[in-house]
Amino acid sequence: MSKKYLIFGANGAIGSSLASQLHKDGEDCHLVSKNEDNLIKISDKLKYSYSVCDVLKIDFAKKLAEELSSTEILGIAYCVGSIDIKPLKATSARDFVSSYILNLVSVTDVIRNFQDNLKRNKASIVLFSTVAAKKGFANHSIISSVKSGIEGLTVSLAAELAPDIRVNCIAPSLTKSNLANKIIKNKTIEDSIAKMHPLKRLGEGNDSASLANFLLTKKSSWITGQIIGVDGGRSNIT
Repeated sequence: MSKKYLIFGANGAIGSSLASQLHKDGEDCHLVSKNEDNLIKISDKLKYSYSVCDVLKIDFAKKLAEELSSTEILGIAYCVGSIDIKPLKATSARDFVSSYILNLVSVTDVIRNFQDNLKRNKASIVLFSTVAAKKGFANHSIISSVKSGIEGLTVSLAAELAPDIRVNCIAPSLTKSNLANKIIKNKTIEDSIAKMHPLKRLGEGNDSASLANFLLTKKSSWITGQIIGVDGGRSNIT
């Protein structure tokens, strides 16, 4: 029976970087994303199995668990996210609900359906929040509130699932990615945002992926219930 790490959002900057790092470490992974074209490219390059999956679909996690019923899951990284930035007046209830389903509700479906498998393997779960859950930024009411929920979910599940399953959360600041392109529209904007960080640059996929790699594996076997910033110092240094 194969043993694999399960990476959701494997096409993204962090998810794809994490897959590459685990590959270098000799680990096996199963990649999940809704964009099949990019997923095939990454899968072919790393020789990883994959599933095309939309986390907004009902029963997606149940079907995936059935598909992987013969696979032992060593850990799950839920690298799915969104950047919903707009003034509160411009938001709707639908905006909040959609973001909550994508970022929070769907990952609870994943954990619920794989819980027995994860417990059997003394596995690790890595979730993702944002620096905006701790720092107050204008126009971030949607993503800040939902990612704060992820942080609450992290500590709650870390307590509930211990000692068999570890649960930790990474809280990045703005990271260069396709998602971030709607914000980083040119070099001037990029430089301006970079200067807001004590380390004077934006994040790269590998920055958060390196920590996710550590938290997923046995190297972090005595760490659970932690919210760890990978944010160039922005959350704690002004």
